[in-house]
Amino acid sequence: MAAHVLAFPWPLQGHINPMLHLASALLDAGLRVTFLHTEHNLRRFTRVPPHHPRLRLVSIPDGLPDHHPRSVGGLMELVESMRTAGSAAYRALLLRMMESDDDDAVTCVITDGVMPFAVSVAEELGVPALAFRTESACGFLAYLSVPRLLELGEKPVPSDEQVRGVPGMEGFLRRRDLPRVVPPPPGPGNGEEEVVDPDWPDPVPVLLTIADTAARCGESRALVLNTAASMEGPALSRIAPHMRDVFAVGPLHARPAARHAAAEVQHVSNDDMSLSAWLDGHEDRSVVYVNLGSLTIVSSEQLAEFLHGLVAAGYAFLGVFRQDMLHQMAAAAASASKSSVALREAVEAVAGAGSERALVVEWALQRDAHHVLRHRAVGCFLTHGGWNSTLEAGVEGVPAVCWPFFADQQTNSRFVGAVWRTGLDMKDVWQRAVVERMVREAMESPEIRASAQSMSRQLRLDIAQGGSSSSELERLVGLITELSAVKISSPAPALTC
Repeated sequence: MAAHVLAFPWPLQGHINPMLHLASALLDAGLRVTFLHTEHNLRRFTRVPPHHPRLRLVSIPDGLPDHHPRSVGGLMELVESMRTAGSAAYRALLLRMMESDDDDAVTCVITDGVMPFAVSVAEELGVPALAFRTESACGFLAYLSVPRLLELGEKPVPSDEQVRGVPGMEGFLRRRDLPRVVPPPPGPGNGEEEVVDPDWPDPVPVLLTIADTAARCGESRALVLNTAASMEGPALSRIAPHMRDVFAVGPLHARPAARHAAAEVQHVSNDDMSLSAWLDGHEDRSVVYVNLGSLTIVSSEQLAEFLHGLVAAGYAFLGVFRQDMLHQMAAAAASASKSSVALREAVEAVAGAGSERALVVEWALQRDAHHVLRHRAVGCFLTHGGWNSTLEAGVEGVPAVCWPFFADQQTNSRFVGAVWRTGLDMKDVWQRAVVERMVREAMESPEIRASAQSMSRQLRLDIAQGGSSSSELERLVGLITELSAVKISSPAPALTC
């Protein structure tokens, strides 16, 4: 039977994009791929072409009303809705696709590893399933280690105490570098005396749930990671005993074929052209690029300190700011429109030096960070430290200043600053003096820039023909082809570790 993969990402942008890149890689290798969106996301993505012209799109409901924000504050509602309503719709769709003629029948599922139900349902129906995780290998290993960390009393808190619970990271990982759950809404204060919601859920049960989803990736036929052995070899070797197989195939967005396909289908708006024109007017390595991701939420105090420090550093900056990234400090009285106005006023207050010094755009106007990072004018990347952004900076050889907030961002930023030395870790601080100092150091340090460019050269070798990631991708295609050639009549045997 010809291989036909159903790719099913977790329905948030930071998970969808790398799954799209993986789907494109499989299509380029000659496989058939159908991409499963939620109906909510498919409506959004119809405005932008898919990454590959041969990618087929289908959708299922996620069970939430259209007006639901599907953002940080509602993540647990999305988790539960996907586990129930989403799971039932996914099962029905998979059954229909299995009952198609042989040329259209799904022979393999690659699902986001944060959705164990998607692996279980596929295997119960006789379709082999692989898990794809979109975080770093070091972050995934930290998730696997949560039970041991809690046993040792090493909860993630803003402390420099070193941890013993993550194998292979005992010498440098601190408690502040451990993955954190979505933080409570920030309250007024300076970082030391924040007021937080007393009804915010206990993070320990959430951490244990996250750890369970990581461990359950061992139930899949293999774990696929968007990383390279050159970056995370030690973490990959620690993960391997817990999985049937592990494939390190990244950075997927930087594959030569992926860049060519993206260029062919990229939608260029007037706003994108204005952004490029602004960058073209600046000297090489003279601009700080600021992008804090699709889920980050900050308080007005944090944003004010951050922006004043950024301006004081003395460099021009391009800032991508979402209208919903500013926390509504008075939730009972504030509205989304007030939050948007407050964000705009805060940015305008410090960007008043003129359009040459600062360009601020909304999130929707700039979709792919690596297109900006590739520009000669960009000298450093001020980022939340999400794995997609970390890989994009790594491929382009751009020094990073990481201001992490939750999930594997905490661990990634520690590796950037202390292991790879391709940037600086601005964790748990946002005071203007710190921002100013770190931006200047990242822009001016020859040592940091040399490390960043060295990583870029190595990653490009990894994804080139014969490189480690390219070879791993070939091996993955071989596994999918092999699984698709066999009629699966029963679930795979349980993994024993």
